[in-house]
Amino acid sequence: MNRDIIRSIPFDPALNVGARNAAQVCLRLQPDEQVTLIADRAGLEIAAALVAQVEAIGAPYRVFVLEELASRPLEHMPAPILADLEKSQISIFAAQAQCGELRSRMEMMDVVNRQRLRHGHMVNITKDIMLQGMQADFLQIDRLSERVIEKARRAKSVRATSKGGTHIVAEMSPELKWVKTSGLISPDKWGNLPGGEIFTSPFTVNGLFVCDGVVGDYLCAKYGDLKQTPLSIEIKDARIVAVQCANKELLNEFAAYTRTDENSNRVGEFAIGTNLAVTRIIGNILQDEKIPGIHIAFGHPYNEHTGQTWNSTTHIDCVGCDFDIWLDDEPIMRDGRFLIEAD
Repeated sequence: MNRDIIRSIPFDPALNVGARNAAQVCLRLQPDEQVTLIADRAGLEIAAALVAQVEAIGAPYRVFVLEELASRPLEHMPAPILADLEKSQISIFAAQAQCGELRSRMEMMDVVNRQRLRHGHMVNITKDIMLQGMQADFLQIDRLSERVIEKARRAKSVRATSKGGTHIVAEMSPELKWVKTSGLISPDKWGNLPGGEIFTSPFTVNGLFVCDGVVGDYLCAKYGDLKQTPLSIEIKDARIVAVQCANKELLNEFAAYTRTDENSNRVGEFAIGTNLAVTRIIGNILQDEKIPGIHIAFGHPYNEHTGQTWNSTTHIDCVGCDFDIWLDDEPIMRDGRFLIEAD
């Protein structure tokens, strides 16, 4: 997009705090680093706020608007974007997800991981998130995340229950790594923004997980907050064996999604949210998965970071609410509140 056009787009000054957090605190952008910003037409106001912060730092940048390069939903990430990523040190993806576009984002992440970019992943970013989760104290969240992950790395199992009916046990393996994505992004691991979680790929999971928060990918925008129609997912040996939901359309779509390939129904990610600024479900997976508690994902296990040995073409997060959590026998959360101090 022409720089004069992106500069001319008006944006709410209240977005400056979240945009400054993204550029200065989370990505630690320096004046001599090149930025690739990927946006869509729905998010041009947010893109304009991010560009203002990049220009304030003085870094060179290019902005790509997806609809100007290809029809959506994307079959592949447009070649000009991939080429620009090859030359950048910082990248931001701030666009809405559409059905069937996961492969295109995975193509983008292949370059991000290979080139070790500091990448801010802001899929489905909204103004509400910029005014809530992106205004968090990410230095405090990083301190809390570090304390939680230190304990998690020593634990052989994680047990969790919730007011909604979850009762699961995840067994851990010393061969599989815990990863911290607190919002402070490094070349070693790109991160979602807003950040605030630790995650691993578990050895196995058994029990019942009640998704009474939100479900991920494109289903999130369609179904939003699931408090009134939760998904109850029975898991055995890390695979889905049964799903129940009063919303039959959601049930059928979730079932179809998790049958896409041989590992689409397998727990690939087991995570603990640590963003203390996220206090309620808003119906958006980007922020809601950072709420203090447990979320799991079926499919792709982020094996490039966790060390998991299998793969999948899909990845769908499931977020629950109001958890009690134990690492081995040590309680670390009660009713959705950490028992570990952040400072």
